[in-house]
Amino acid sequence: MAYSLDYRRKVLSVRKKEGLTIAGVAARFDVGVASVTRWVKSIHRKPQGFCQRKIDLEVLRQDVRDYPDAYQYERAKRLGVAQNAIFLARQKLDITYKKTLKHPKADANARRIFQEKIAAYEAAGRPIVYIDESGFAHDAPRTHGYTPAGQRCHDTHDWHAPGRINAIGALIGKLLLTVSLFALNINADVFHEWAMQDLLP
Repeated sequence: MAYSLDYRRKVLSVRKKEGLTIAGVAARFDVGVASVTRWVKSIHRKPQGFCQRKIDLEVLRQDVRDYPDAYQYERAKRLGVAQNAIFLARQKLDITYKKTLKHPKADANARRIFQEKIAAYEAAGRPIVYIDESGFAHDAPRTHGYTPAGQRCHDTHDWHAPGRINAIGALIGKLLLTVSLFALNINADVFHEWAMQDLLP
């Protein structure tokens, strides 16, 4: 319930004149303690916020196409509306939050050839040693983005980008042979030194 300014002043005046507590004057006038507490801090009501500006759905749809992995607060700032308005409009457009990442150097044909070679080696009874390099990024990529439901959101991510702690390890069967950490990018020279000094001995 909204109380007039005169009424709020009267409540506070009686509290001061009679030395009542907030709870006491609230009980006297049958108003909430929280209301009196707010009046003590500021007798004037806070102005009501403006209504959210209506979003042009086509403008939002195009913004999602242009910036699929933008955070909601970024999109709201760009379009001059509240984040909640973006959320509601996104629901109307049936735009979901997702992303499919692939490495910029990924080659499906090369992967198929590799898999065929592995299968041939295994069929010949030759031991397979798996060597892998991975890393721990100092920053996090934007792993998701917005796109209409039923459509994928694609992006590229370079797992060999700088600013990482990288690890190389080898596995034969279920036996982990060696793991080494490097505070630099793994290139051919680093890999060769690791193989000669850690793996082969």
